[in-house]
Amino acid sequence: MSVLLEVIATTVADARLAVQAGANRLELVTAMGEGGLTPSIGLIEAVVAAVEISAAGVPAAGVPVNVIVRPHSRSFVYDADDYAVMLRDVRAVKAAGANAVVIGMLTADGEIDHEGLARAIDAADGLPITFHRAFDETRDLQKSLDVLLGFDAVTNVLTSGGKPSVLQAESIMSDLVRQAAGSHCTVLAGAGLTVDAVAGFVSATQVQAVHFGSGVRVGGNGLAPVDATKVAQVRAILDATRS
Repeated sequence: MSVLLEVIATTVADARLAVQAGANRLELVTAMGEGGLTPSIGLIEAVVAAVEISAAGVPAAGVPVNVIVRPHSRSFVYDADDYAVMLRDVRAVKAAGANAVVIGMLTADGEIDHEGLARAIDAADGLPITFHRAFDETRDLQKSLDVLLGFDAVTNVLTSGGKPSVLQAESIMSDLVRQAAGSHCTVLAGAGLTVDAVAGFVSATQVQAVHFGSGVRVGGNGLAPVDATKVAQVRAILDATRS
């Protein structure tokens, strides 16, 4: 099977371009410069509707739209008020037609917040969960992955291997991929991937899914639109790695 390509979208136009160029899945966020915050319900509904039909009028095979729920960028340690907002947002994201919820929460001592994650899973009411890069701020990545593997609803863990760029963490990523092998959870490699580096990275780590943000945007700028040419290049490279 070809490696799955997930692309960050921040607008309806981003979503259309990414899907037309070969993205298998979208992560919908706002405030990409802050690492992604919860988008509006109107944007979620518009993107879900937009990717159902491509520009040529051909169904886009139901490209999944995963939606981040993150109330602020101050930290991944949340108080009762934050959870009140987040759980409402999780329910609203489900009602708006999202495929999955992208979320993450930690305790003050750098562990996965079991109770908070369980509450989010309950609010998601059957939607899969991607645990985002809060994972990279935990004290022990392998221990944290074991914790997440204990939650059947967690189907992806987005990680850069604890480094600013995933390209600095090839050996760590390889270890995490082996740890998750055969489970219900996929290690989703993201942060710092580029068109030029992705082939070597996938070969070295054997990841089954990659996540692109700035690396497939105009000028490599996280505030710029998606560059369809770059998405198509990545798609072709990933297809070639498994041919």
